[in-house]
Amino acid sequence: MDEEFLKRSAFWKDRSVFITGHTGFKGSWLSLWLTLLGARVSGYAWDREEHALFTLTGGEQEVKTTWGDVRNRHRLDAALREAAPEVVFHLAAQPLVRTSYQIPADTFEVNVMGTVNLLEAVCSSVDSGSRIKAVVNITTDKCYDNLEWIWGYRETDRLGGYDPYSASKACSELVTQAYRTSFFHPERYAEHGVGIATARAGNVIGGGDDSPDRLVPDCLKAFAAGRRPLLRSPAATRPWQHVLEPLGGYLLLAEKLVSKGAEYASAWNFGPEEESVHSVEKVAAKLAALWGDGAGINLDPAGSSALHEAGELQLDSTKAHRLLGWYSCWSVEQALQKTVEWQKALEAKQDMRKICEQQIREYMTDEIRRAK
Repeated sequence: MDEEFLKRSAFWKDRSVFITGHTGFKGSWLSLWLTLLGARVSGYAWDREEHALFTLTGGEQEVKTTWGDVRNRHRLDAALREAAPEVVFHLAAQPLVRTSYQIPADTFEVNVMGTVNLLEAVCSSVDSGSRIKAVVNITTDKCYDNLEWIWGYRETDRLGGYDPYSASKACSELVTQAYRTSFFHPERYAEHGVGIATARAGNVIGGGDDSPDRLVPDCLKAFAAGRRPLLRSPAATRPWQHVLEPLGGYLLLAEKLVSKGAEYASAWNFGPEEESVHSVEKVAAKLAALWGDGAGINLDPAGSSALHEAGELQLDSTKAHRLLGWYSCWSVEQALQKTVEWQKALEAKQDMRKICEQQIREYMTDEIRRAK
């Protein structure tokens, strides 16, 4: 572990990184991981949201933060210029399917125009002589036109989206593709020196996710309160993975974009192996067993929500396996175990930054074993 940690930290040490949405669930873990590797992290996030995980992990002291809305092009542009990054991760989004039914216009504005504004800022910064080398736009597995089939989607499959969230992320993918081909075409890499990619991952779980209408957070809250959570769509399947899995892929992708640019400027899937695709009911039952204390679940007699949600959905990550050398490390059982351990540590009022750093180091150790 120490050798691999030193190798990765040698790449990231003192490297300037800019993250939009750095105070969210994924963003907080990514910010901490990069800080642990020695990077200089700056972030841009909306100040109207809760930032519990970001605060728990000491992000407020470690990361230079600009509070702002990604729909504010001028403020975002100014923040990017001030950060002067070499690597940009775009995570800022309205990330919830069910919320997108309630605020569809806001969802499209944030997820589509937020991407446009970020890429406009990158263009402006590059034109001014910035040193940006890599941009990774984080989207979702839901950007695909979901045909509810049993096969995993590949990066070349058709984009789509039944609900406003999914459609907005498909649009974000198309926006990124348009900016890449128009202004940062891989064939002209020698001229601009910027590699732009998108990253698509499935349902992520892990400590610190407090978003509403998500299975694992809802279950943990119910268990802690001595209640049984009610499952909306128990038969729906998802490609479950710990949050560190795709984040490890994003870091590896960014490293390749910086070092080799054009070869990696495209779309990438970071999904778990096929055996990690489980039903909502199975995952909730496993979580209850790990929690203990008599925890259990209840199934919704109506069968599902009135709102449409995908039934079958999984990714084919062969491209990341073969070209990046990225593979999943933790099984669903391990991911759930780490999540429960994190939540129990929080209830015991332990130092959550240390807990997160410990899990990151454990994951990096398992990365090495998986690679061998």
